[in-house]
Amino acid sequence: MQYIERNITGIDGAEARFVGYIIDNSSEIDLQRRRPAVLVVPGGGYEMTSDREAEPIALQFLAAGYQAFVLRYSVWPSTYPTALIEAAVAMSLIRDNAEEWHVDPEAIVVCGFSAGGHLAANLATSAGDEDIRANGFDPDAVRPNGLMLAYPVITSGPLAHRGSFDHLLADAASNEDALHKLSIEEHVDSKTPPVFVWHTMPDDCVPVENTLMLVSACKKAGVSVEAHLFPEGGHGLSLGTQETAWGGTEDNVVPTVQSWMNLAKDWIKRTFA
Repeated sequence: MQYIERNITGIDGAEARFVGYIIDNSSEIDLQRRRPAVLVVPGGGYEMTSDREAEPIALQFLAAGYQAFVLRYSVWPSTYPTALIEAAVAMSLIRDNAEEWHVDPEAIVVCGFSAGGHLAANLATSAGDEDIRANGFDPDAVRPNGLMLAYPVITSGPLAHRGSFDHLLADAASNEDALHKLSIEEHVDSKTPPVFVWHTMPDDCVPVENTLMLVSACKKAGVSVEAHLFPEGGHGLSLGTQETAWGGTEDNVVPTVQSWMNLAKDWIKRTFA
């Protein structure tokens, strides 16, 4: 395995960290192989980026035969659109180095958790197109080919995770135009790539209605969507295993949701067959 690390300087001078886990292509056949890739975007309410939703997730996809990357994007006091532009840079890095990193540039999935799910969806839908274009990128050139979300922050409306938008928008957090601009369900359209999403019904941090709104918007726009709703578990479960539990305790070990990773791998296989 090849490990790569790059720093991305944000538009406000902040620095994001981009790391990659590249499967070695040692055989003559493998030298010609182009693998799907997954860009992992951890959650953290736009206040931090969770370790539990970073490398452990990337290594799962790596073990399944996919090239894996993690973006530790800038958070508060950095505000919108700093993280979005860093995500655009990360996508450009993957596509620009697709040959060297043995990536299929038409099979790149962005996988976001919680607020990282909002960032991933901001990149994948038309919500951020105007700001991406204003910062020198073609939105279509940095749009992923698949969108994978875990208990995502979607809406900025009454069922929003308000803390995420407070950190993302700071002084503009009460600006109705800014909130509508970043309410993902309002920006799903024909350019949105296929979606895989999961959530727990009892989530008392980011209400499951966020995912339901996304599913409804995808259906209305004719976007392929696969959704899994689990009857147990709270927020921020990551893999739902001992490995990714808070502080190694049993608090976030939820067997009910542990199947999501295999479901996600199967979705990638079918989507990019």
